[in-house]
Amino acid sequence: MRDSRRPPGPVELVVFGEFFLEMVFYEVAQAPRFGVEVRAGQFSETPGGGVATTSMVASRLGTPTAAVTRVGRDALRQESWSRIRAAGVDTSASEIHPQASTAVTVCVAHRRERMMVTWDPLNRNLERLIERPAVQAILRRARHLHLACSLNEPRCWLPILDRLREKTISISADIGWNPTHFPLKDLRDLLGRLDFIFPNEIEARALTGQVRVSEAVRTLSGWMKWPVVKLGRRGSLVAVEGKILRAPALQVRVIDATGAGDAFNGGFLHGYLHGWNWMDCLLAGNVCGALATSGPGGSADLPDAGRLARLMKSLAGRRA
Repeated sequence: MRDSRRPPGPVELVVFGEFFLEMVFYEVAQAPRFGVEVRAGQFSETPGGGVATTSMVASRLGTPTAAVTRVGRDALRQESWSRIRAAGVDTSASEIHPQASTAVTVCVAHRRERMMVTWDPLNRNLERLIERPAVQAILRRARHLHLACSLNEPRCWLPILDRLREKTISISADIGWNPTHFPLKDLRDLLGRLDFIFPNEIEARALTGQVRVSEAVRTLSGWMKWPVVKLGRRGSLVAVEGKILRAPALQVRVIDATGAGDAFNGGFLHGYLHGWNWMDCLLAGNVCGALATSGPGGSADLPDAGRLARLMKSLAGRRA
């Protein structure tokens, strides 16, 4: 069953991956631990997962965007799912499972840190979803595919990516924290099929086995085209043609860092698809990522194109 309530329209960016109904507890006085109850000052239910945050950010900025994921029928009654469509995102190629329940994440935010517990059997075998005719049809209309999922089975994804490359579509991925799969040679082969990867600093070091982030980026650039690494309060960087370019972060009061990296991806890809230079793509990502931390969930503060331009200008000339 498809989410057919939105008619097909122009699409430049397709974000494919995992969706969660996300419950966020924040303004928590102390870090939770087993056997002790802690109370939160605030609570919010938000769209969760990279497929939601990245697509909503890009769409709000003006990039025609589609989100492709798998949810249960229960999502159709949830405000979190409705908010994606309200942001102008095309969900028509997403699968609505008639019996299974939508994946759920519970997040507890404490200062600049967070912990999460996730239940997501519906997100298994997502590689089967991308082969569906409705998904292939929307990919034929797109310029870029962003994979917001863990790519747990690289051998399954390799032939899929090879077929997509034949369509001349550019591809990026944010595979998140998945250390059991980082050492696999198949994963390294998979990275070679991508144009971008968007790890944070810890993920970049774990992927490569390097201690210094600069060495991790250089190692990644030997495996793939353009690695982009997110550094949180220290900004972000990209390796291009043997050089490392670095852009400063926008400083904000952090409420919840959940989804900040996915918001960065949406801002960066918006700039890339509009032909911006590398520094402006990084700045766009940094602004969107920072704003995402100013409230619960990754979509708490979605800038429009005008506000993004003003905030990017405020960062111009600063050193990272």
